[in-house]
Amino acid sequence: MRIALGVEYDGSLFSGWQSQPDAPNIQDALQAALSDIAGKPVSVVAAGRTDAGVHALEQVVHFDTGAERPLSAWVRGANALLPSSIAVLWAQPVPDEFHARFSAQARSYRYLLINRPVRIALQHGKAGWFHAPLDVARMREAAQYLLGKHDFSAFRSSECQAKTPMKNLAQTEIRKDGNRIVIDLTADAFLHHMVRNIVGCLVYVGKGKHPPQWLREVLESRNRSMAAPTFAPDGLYLRRIAYDPKWELPFF
Repeated sequence: MRIALGVEYDGSLFSGWQSQPDAPNIQDALQAALSDIAGKPVSVVAAGRTDAGVHALEQVVHFDTGAERPLSAWVRGANALLPSSIAVLWAQPVPDEFHARFSAQARSYRYLLINRPVRIALQHGKAGWFHAPLDVARMREAAQYLLGKHDFSAFRSSECQAKTPMKNLAQTEIRKDGNRIVIDLTADAFLHHMVRNIVGCLVYVGKGKHPPQWLREVLESRNRSMAAPTFAPDGLYLRRIAYDPKWELPFF
């Protein structure tokens, strides 16, 4: 039997999603809880890996098991065993053809940025921070140059293992509420550090270091050294994974 789960987590205290020796990570914590419920080892596959310090509003994973358990066991039972910074939101049986990663049609990320002169305390680890005033209208204009299918090599980490830098950025939305700036990006897939590198460039434009059209120049250069430094992971959230409705997944 194949089970899909929706999972949220605070990535502040973890070294990212992926299982790794001698480092706390979300995958190992989730697998340990599910294995306890199943009574035998369980291995999970995620829609996408998140880096150290990155959060998820709704990561999607799947696992195979021969253990027959009520769906509540995979949710409430697992949550009773997980650390408080990880929670299973829902569980759903899916056909064997479903794959959390390869069945995904799009991924959405959100970056929460606090824009004020003094550093943040209550949202430390949960939001990025920039001290100088940012012009959101300029940032919105700049983001439009990234829409569509492009080679995003200029926004790609040197450690990225993606087979191709070609990605289709389908939607960008930047809005401001008081000193909170929310940046939402949706694409078929993202390169390693792609969102944080885009955010860094948008901040450069917002503070007046470069005009909005500079982002087009960076994109067309395909040169990582042309872009701004990678922004902090604190404010980055994996917001949603989009799937074909035929899978009937119960998103929050």
